Amino acid sequence: MTRTAGRVCPLAYRYGAAALARAPERVVDTLYVVGGLYGNLPALARVSALFAAEGGSAALCFNGDFNWFDVDDASFVAINEGVLANEAIIGNVEAELVAPQAGAGCGCGYPESVDDAVVERSNRIHARLQATATRHPAIIGRLAKLPMFARYRVGEVTVGVVHGDADSLAGWRFAAAALDDVGNRQWIDEVFAAAAVDIFASTHTCLPALRSFGEGHRPRVVINNGAAGMPNFAGQPDGLLTRIALSPSPHPMLYGLRAAGLHVDALPIVFDAGRWQEQFLANWPPGSAAWLSYYERIRNGPPYSRQQAMPPASEPLA
Repeated sequence: MTRTAGRVCPLAYRYGAAALARAPERVVDTLYVVGGLYGNLPALARVSALFAAEGGSAALCFNGDFNWFDVDDASFVAINEGVLANEAIIGNVEAELVAPQAGAGCGCGYPESVDDAVVERSNRIHARLQATATRHPAIIGRLAKLPMFARYRVGEVTVGVVHGDADSLAGWRFAAAALDDVGNRQWIDEVFAAAAVDIFASTHTCLPALRSFGEGHRPRVVINNGAAGMPNFAGQPDGLLTRIALSPSPHPMLYGLRAAGLHVDALPIVFDAGRWQEQFLANWPPGSAAWLSYYERIRNGPPYSRQQAMPPASEPLA
């Protein structure tokens, strides 16, 4: 069966979990992982301010899809210059700007549960972004040098930073439903072992999740920040970022857990929602592809709760 553009996961996206075990490792006291910025400049400014308040050795890693709604030239330049001043890995949005794959569309690899109309609109959004990107070849050249994953050590704990899941740039197996699927448990066990990491930090699915599979003294945690540049919960306008650190956060956190002495937390990104809506509507007026797919979420949040992101049970999930 031929899969439509936007549902395809190109072979070039598939690196396999074992590749993370061979990646160079950076040692830090605090790691911020920021995925799904989606071209939101007020959110980028807030992330920078939060990170600036951290002490000690710290890294700020943008794990892909920092572009999306930023189709005007000024925003495209500002987003990419701001992100690339820090550490970053590529997301499917950027991958399809750098080297478009035949039939991939936006490169999202959407599962069948996502409506065809959403997939088609995502392809149109990406096509418009791609037209903007062609006017900025120097930025595209810098994006082309980004890796698909990164490896960090925080204290005694190793962290694999990915965009999608442990095997693929556009994988969906770190979505909340997949993490809770008992049929997925063997794969989870296998990728932790193959990657030789204790924590996976991801994004891509656009909704957050935090799950612990650890037993004994070694943690095995998956934390997906959902979206830095859009609301993640009904009635709450903030984005989210992942913070993994030896010390407690100097900022409020929404939820989190302790793992091998580390603080693994989801921090709200409280950006200027009114300003962001104005910037969004300037590029994506009512009736446009992005407005139809995202404006209701931008205004009111998705039909998703904090309890879905992190179930109240404190014990490791079976």
